[in-house]
Amino acid sequence: MKSKNSSQKNKSPKVLENPSKAILKRINVLFFLIFALFLILVGRLYQMQIANKSFYDKKLETSGSLSTVTEGTARGQIYDANGVPLVSNQAVQTINFTRSNTMTAEEMRQVAIKLVSVIPESVKTDTLTERDKKDFFLADPENLAKVQERVPAKERINSKTGEKLSEGEIYAKYVKKVTDEEIAYDADTELAAKLYKRMNATSNFATTIIASGNFTAEQQATIAENERSFKGISVGTTWEREYADSPLTSILGTVTSEKTGIPAESLDDYLKKGYSRNDRVGTSYLEKGYEDELHGTNAVKQITVDKNGNVTGEKVLKQGEKGKNLKLTIDSKFQQGVQDILKNNFAILQAEGFGGHSEGAYAVVMNPTTGAIYALGGIHYDIKTGELSDDTLGTIQNVFIPGSVVKMGTIAAGWQNGVLSGNQVLNDQPIQIQGSQVKQSWFTNGMSTPISAVQALEYSSNTYMIQTALDILGQPYHPNMTIYTSKLEDSFKKFRKTYGEFGLGVPTGLDIPGESPGFNGEDETAANYLDESFGQYDNYTPLQLAQYAATIANDGKRVAPHLIEGVYDSNTDGSLGALTKKIETKTLNMVDISIENVSLLQQGMYQVTHGGNMATGKDIMANASVNINAKTGTSETYKLDANGNQVYLSVNNVVAYAPSEKPQIAIGVMVPDTIIKPDGTTTHANQNITRDIVNLYNSMYDFK
Repeated sequence: MKSKNSSQKNKSPKVLENPSKAILKRINVLFFLIFALFLILVGRLYQMQIANKSFYDKKLETSGSLSTVTEGTARGQIYDANGVPLVSNQAVQTINFTRSNTMTAEEMRQVAIKLVSVIPESVKTDTLTERDKKDFFLADPENLAKVQERVPAKERINSKTGEKLSEGEIYAKYVKKVTDEEIAYDADTELAAKLYKRMNATSNFATTIIASGNFTAEQQATIAENERSFKGISVGTTWEREYADSPLTSILGTVTSEKTGIPAESLDDYLKKGYSRNDRVGTSYLEKGYEDELHGTNAVKQITVDKNGNVTGEKVLKQGEKGKNLKLTIDSKFQQGVQDILKNNFAILQAEGFGGHSEGAYAVVMNPTTGAIYALGGIHYDIKTGELSDDTLGTIQNVFIPGSVVKMGTIAAGWQNGVLSGNQVLNDQPIQIQGSQVKQSWFTNGMSTPISAVQALEYSSNTYMIQTALDILGQPYHPNMTIYTSKLEDSFKKFRKTYGEFGLGVPTGLDIPGESPGFNGEDETAANYLDESFGQYDNYTPLQLAQYAATIANDGKRVAPHLIEGVYDSNTDGSLGALTKKIETKTLNMVDISIENVSLLQQGMYQVTHGGNMATGKDIMANASVNINAKTGTSETYKLDANGNQVYLSVNNVVAYAPSEKPQIAIGVMVPDTIIKPDGTTTHANQNITRDIVNLYNSMYDFK
């Protein structure tokens, strides 16, 4: 057996390759590869530059870059409940400019000058500032060279750092050197400068409207036939919003112009939705509240540009889609009828001597179960000029003291806080708080009279409400009592919480922006707390009063008011198309009282209009076509007349619904600052307005 050592000795020794030869082989292979690649490159260059030169020259000429641009589409229209257009789109002819990435300021200036000769004088375009005029002047190379000589080399250097100023800083110096005489343009030159301004503000590859108006066929043909002279110019059409002459115009809102585009404060939000910067968007009320539906979908195009910056073609990547249409819950005829009722009754109260200081009248009509608004009636009277105008916005923005209409809310607060039970009887009695004047109801003449909650509404008892407020404060009434204020803030909150459940002093949930939430007073004294209990402190809008009435009519369910009935497509002829989305009823809350107690509030409102001699709203039922439930309210204040004399005034309000048995409409009426005559009489215009609106609705639609 051979040993391990002997077997290893018999193996042949390994011969290693010379390292220098191995490296040489690798270098030779590398040189061969490089030489082969060089031959391929030479062959390719020969093919492109000699063999197929004409083919590649042509390809180079036609090749270019691609750019994607978006174009807005027509906005959706707005119709009344019967399909009558309130907001439509009016087609307008335009001169459009598409800017290439190589077009110079001088070229744009020359195009602008040539355009002046073929467009009408009435064309709409930008206004000019002094800076705009100077920019147009300096766009001419000869003018620029002349002005450059006015800025010596030393003025182009930063005196502190010794460095050359930036191009923008130097150009600003050129602008300052342009004289007033040099920019004293005639009408044609000013128009050219306006066109240039819009052209110069256009981004590369974007298309901008630089002018709009009515162009004749000859003018359009001239531009089309001289396309090379009018580089980047084309004739097109756009749309402008056209608003019908209607009392509702102010509530419809407004949109931005193509020039203005998206407001800066909203830019990021809109860009995330796929908007372009120059898209027109709603800025207020309905136009803003339903922007997503009205706007539509932008078209997307791909622009091909050759090496010289000329547009050589375009391809539609995505077709634009017109915005959706809106149909209101408001019938224009009924709205106009409510306006006429307000005007007629306002004229009567003026003739009777009650209107010397009143600035108008307001009425809101809505469906208590669905929240659909049927009318936003408002008129404004200018005391100085005597001019009467429509004031629809006043129904959602103006606030007034409500007066006794709040008393259903006060009684509900008593129930919620455990100080009243059902139709509880309290003594209507004069209230004497230490250090203050006596507060008493109009009908007791200083006497003490037991009345129930329903009667407190029928007679409009102030002292029933004051006693309820004192009980909520934890200090039951006794003559000459002192009110302690440690729980005053909390008691204010309790009242306002209950009022808010009915819609008073809180946002109503209206489907458009811009409504006022009302005004809650901040001076929370004991006297103001007691005044709060019978509607003499916080302020509310006419819309809030209507929602308050609707909540009671709807058995304590508060629903959001809405102006839009549905969202619709467009037919091929542009008319209102098929319904795509119905606006559903939105329940906000239930008032936290039993249905039995809601019935007591309803009974009290019925007694206001149907009760005995002391019922405060019986004028509402005079010549009424159906039974009406209501609560009247007045609040007293005063102003100084031109001679410095006190004139006592009243805000006259009503909350109501009809018919009493199966309510179909709820109404809030406010007539501010009517005169209280020396004998204490006040206008009943608020009651007459309420009745007239109910009769109008019944005559037009017939209560079922």
